[in-house]
Amino acid sequence: MVIDPPYLIFLGDVPDALAAKTGLGIVDWRPDWCLGQMRLEGCQADAGIPDLSIEAAAKAGVRTMVVGAANAGGVLPAHWIASIVAALDAGIAVATGLHVRLASIPEIRDAAARSGAKLHDVRFSDHRFDTGKGTRRPGLRCLTVGTDCSVGKKYTALALEREMRARGMNADFRATGQTGVFISGRGAAIDAVAADFISGAVEWIAPAAEPDHWDLVEGQGSLFHPSFAGVTLGLLHGAQADAFVVCHEPTRTTMRGVKHKLPSIREVIDMTIACGRLTNPAIACTGISVNTQKLGEAEAKTLLEGLASEYGVPATDPIRFGVSELVDRLETIGKKA
Repeated sequence: MVIDPPYLIFLGDVPDALAAKTGLGIVDWRPDWCLGQMRLEGCQADAGIPDLSIEAAAKAGVRTMVVGAANAGGVLPAHWIASIVAALDAGIAVATGLHVRLASIPEIRDAAARSGAKLHDVRFSDHRFDTGKGTRRPGLRCLTVGTDCSVGKKYTALALEREMRARGMNADFRATGQTGVFISGRGAAIDAVAADFISGAVEWIAPAAEPDHWDLVEGQGSLFHPSFAGVTLGLLHGAQADAFVVCHEPTRTTMRGVKHKLPSIREVIDMTIACGRLTNPAIACTGISVNTQKLGEAEAKTLLEGLASEYGVPATDPIRFGVSELVDRLETIGKKA
């Protein structure tokens, strides 16, 4: 599918920034595509771009309204339908990464038919994936894994791609979630793939490549999250990762959306290696990525220094301090390949 920018980012009335991570992620990585945001009363997220009505967005030249919410279950709240219909009636296409097809909602289907505006369901792919085979394939792959959901796996992979390309390295970000697909223009939403085909879909997303080529595979969920561990495991096996970076948010005590205790970084490293060896016996942890947004700079630096010393790999906040040391490790692996 071709999703035409510029965008209007629709945030609805999401309760916090994490619930708007799709929209905020697009704005962070494709700011030139985003002309404005639309928020309903009570919205607790702000992308930091102009608030526009549907009418103003149409006049400004917006071509697609992207529903920028990421909620549990990927549902479309009934009270958002009127805004989507209004966008369609104004001739603006609508794109979502939710688990519900837009055309399955009569009011939306009828509005699209009236105006001819397109509906894009990014989470649904018409591609038929094979089951994973686990056969060793050329090329190098780095997977971001997490102690929880929404800890920076996508941002870390994108930051790695940016730094590696700046160094002249052969590297590509590989999207496995709806936000990543909006940002990169390619990939597949792994959590919408039937369970038997998850690893095969990842083999398709990150296929055989030149020996020095790195795929930076966007991780999903966590091996320790009771809701999403199945997706995470299939992604790990399909990625056949040579390297992985553990992503972590240090102020959490329980995992997002459940009451389970947050695992330690050590537990994540050990479990990822134990499970990842099925398709790559040489899998290794090459770094730790920490979202230090809620910490002061001195506190963040102290934490990162302690983690680097404890685990023997570089530790950084990609947004705050960059990923140079993480890329150094990957560059060394690439030279040995």
